[in-house]
Amino acid sequence: MFGTSGIRGPVGSTVTAELALEVGRALASDGYERVVLGRDVRDSGKVLGTTLAAGARECGSDVIDLGVAATPTVARSVGWFDADAGVVITASHNPSTDNGIKLWTPSGKAFGPDQRETIASRIEREDYTLADWDGHGTQRSTNDGNRLHLDALQESVSLETPLDVVVDLGNGAGRVTADVLTALGCRVRTINGHPDGAFPGRPSEPNEETLEDLQVMVGSTDADLGIAHDGDADRMVAVDETGTFVPKDVLLALFARDAAGEGDQVAAPVDTSLSVDDALADVGATLTKTRVGDVYVAERATEPDVVFGGEPSGAWIWPEETLCPDGPLAACRLVELVADAGPLSALVDSVDTYPIRRDSLEVADNTAVMATITDRVTERYDDEDVDTLDGVRVDCGDGWFLLRASGTQPLVRVTAEARTAERADALEREAMAILEDAISASVEG
Repeated sequence: MFGTSGIRGPVGSTVTAELALEVGRALASDGYERVVLGRDVRDSGKVLGTTLAAGARECGSDVIDLGVAATPTVARSVGWFDADAGVVITASHNPSTDNGIKLWTPSGKAFGPDQRETIASRIEREDYTLADWDGHGTQRSTNDGNRLHLDALQESVSLETPLDVVVDLGNGAGRVTADVLTALGCRVRTINGHPDGAFPGRPSEPNEETLEDLQVMVGSTDADLGIAHDGDADRMVAVDETGTFVPKDVLLALFARDAAGEGDQVAAPVDTSLSVDDALADVGATLTKTRVGDVYVAERATEPDVVFGGEPSGAWIWPEETLCPDGPLAACRLVELVADAGPLSALVDSVDTYPIRRDSLEVADNTAVMATITDRVTERYDDEDVDTLDGVRVDCGDGWFLLRASGTQPLVRVTAEARTAERADALEREAMAILEDAISASVEG
């Protein structure tokens, strides 16, 4: 039900008011007595939030409603309001036709697999503890979450030289980024700043293809950099002062190198670029790999020697601040880094990058195909070179490849990277041959 990023899908089919009601009931019935609730800017979130709150209250929980708020604001508010759980009604970077539900713990970490399964199982069994007529929970609305987030961000950075920053909010819920950078003394210009759940300015997911307006504006003005968020502002990406998009693996390398020192570890998923390994080697730190998904990065970031966690998707975690991906915090940290060591283009140039190839094939049965892939790979390669933490990753010395089932589509994805283009192409062909062989074996079977 929850996948790796919460419940997410089309409104009216996968995501309904009935489902939201059941999630609220399940949370309250499982002992979460105080729940913080927030939503992104999608209109469907109003109905979903109302029904989820009704379900929680019907089973005795009190609800603190933050209204429209960024996902990290809600996640961090669980601790600030001494609540037992947080709920964000959001589909994050998905299109406006979708919505979803993501659950958070007081540490700021998303619900882990066991917690998600407990809630899903209770919904499947319809195992709810409905309160008596005089036992319903209360509900109050507050905007204090946004204020507390703004205060925490201001305390987390030291900006001696304010910069000129363009912030593309993507019509989403990340207004706190513009507010905090302004409070820190920066000159801030926003685009797509009007909240609108139809995302009229650009698609919600911020990437090189969707950020043309930001790139043009930064490149044609005296701005020091540009920042962009997705619809709920858990992600943050950037463009440098020339208007050039910063590759996400490079941004991960920059954040990791800045956060880590001798003996430290950085948590990142199995599809992370060699660029990050090399950047960490420069400061005597190492990379510890996780499954794909911010919850898995956050879990690893609870270990004492892990000082930073990130995903090339644009999710960044500083565990000394919070275990949730906090796009506004990432924006502040990047502005601080550029102010201290910039310009951003020079920082980007200081990170070695390598050819990376990505492909995918549709499959009828992800599970069966991945099982065959695992068998083929373990027969062909040495055990110490094979990692089955999430999919199948093969370390080939001068490069690597990964075969991994999509968590949301009937696809197996292939990623290959090496230090030369020829070797990256060869590793991609090698991985695709394994995938094609596994699909054929699955069909024949």
